[in-house]
Amino acid sequence: MEHFGLSHILLEPDKYNADTLDLLTDEEARDYWLNACEKLVDKYVHYALANTEDPTTEIRALKFKTCYVEALKELRTNPLAHGQLNVRLLLDINETCLRSQGFFDLWKQQKQYENDAALTSLKDRLSEIDSLPDDRQRWTELCRGVLAGNMFDWGATAITAILEKEAVFGLQEALDKIQKRPWLFDGLEKWLDKLQRTVHHCAAIFVDNSGVDIVLGILPFVRALLLRGTSVILCANEWPALNDVTNVELETILQRAAGLCPVLAAALATGDLVVRSSGQRGPCLDLKTISIGLSSEFRARGVDLIILEGMGRALHTNLNARLAVDSLKVAVVKNSWLAQRLGGPLFSVIFIYEDKPTHT
Repeated sequence: MEHFGLSHILLEPDKYNADTLDLLTDEEARDYWLNACEKLVDKYVHYALANTEDPTTEIRALKFKTCYVEALKELRTNPLAHGQLNVRLLLDINETCLRSQGFFDLWKQQKQYENDAALTSLKDRLSEIDSLPDDRQRWTELCRGVLAGNMFDWGATAITAILEKEAVFGLQEALDKIQKRPWLFDGLEKWLDKLQRTVHHCAAIFVDNSGVDIVLGILPFVRALLLRGTSVILCANEWPALNDVTNVELETILQRAAGLCPVLAAALATGDLVVRSSGQRGPCLDLKTISIGLSSEFRARGVDLIILEGMGRALHTNLNARLAVDSLKVAVVKNSWLAQRLGGPLFSVIFIYEDKPTHT
């Protein structure tokens, strides 16, 4: 069965499985993730209490905690309670429990603050990239920038420990912290070679976090694609989840960025750069659940490059997905257990470039 015409995106839609780990069959992974999610609950409660003066917040936060802890307890005794068990489901249940108690966007103020701060550095970052002597060096730095930007993830304990401790932690500090090459999955040379041979018609980028990630990591990369003649569809979450940027927030960011960058301004005006909802409500991505409208637009615009950014979209989900077009899967592994499972250190780099299959 073809899912909403997804054969344009997925090589074999009927065989597509979004999730990388099956927590039903992988007992070690199941124990780890159930424990990790339970440990995160208090962080959410603390964040909820710190960001509002609403007198009902405390009781609602405790109800959220009970809701999620009970759901995790049920999954320990009955892993089949939801018919499947994976990291995506655990994160989705967390969001559902938050929303059930009226917590729709815990990170809203933090996201606005980080977007504002990152936008003040955008011009300097673009100048820094433009000053590099050749195309290959510029693209290498653009890719490193996307990776460093992806460090700014309030859902990762290893990162929140840094962000809460360091007086200054910006793009440069993140560039210093990510794994040095050769990366754990290092397809950079393959990607750079592809750029020398091909100009893509249209790229769809499934983006991740607010702030440094979207503004200083993704937007310079988008600008470079536009300068090559590649149009871009930025796909962002429909609903807030962690500090992921939503499609509505991204529209605002782009309007402000356009005031700082004529290339972005021109592309927005011509429709060569658009923002769309990915339809997702959590930090992961199931490509079978994108809307018929978005899938149709991919086909109509001739999307021939899909970029999946961040752990939720390129590691917890879609790491093994076979796409029908050229694809980039880009993330920093911000979880020690997962990095070890993959065979690398914390902050290992996933940079996988795959050509469109020549035959199906």
